[in-house]
Amino acid sequence: MSKKHMGSGIDDFLKDEGVFEEAQAQAVKEVVAWQLADAMKKRKISKNKMAIMLKTSRSQVDRLLDGKNDITLSSLQRAAAIVGRRVSIELV
Repeated sequence: MSKKHMGSGIDDFLKDEGVFEEAQAQAVKEVVAWQLADAMKKRKISKNKMAIMLKTSRSQVDRLLDGKNDITLSSLQRAAAIVGRRVSIELV
């Protein structure tokens, strides 16, 4: 068994495997979807009500809440505003 990654961090491992950026992007999408769903729950906004407020379909709301999907920034901003949140993006 190789001990190449023994003692290194997960970021180093993912970079060595060539999947760091992909894994990081997926993690961000999952967290954003979770945060949106949590904010909806706290405000007692159902998926159907969210769809009506966004003037879209229930299936589109399902896509917003599924971290596996790519969503547009404008869709995310509109959804965030409905639940009393805002989107903040930063390049680091």
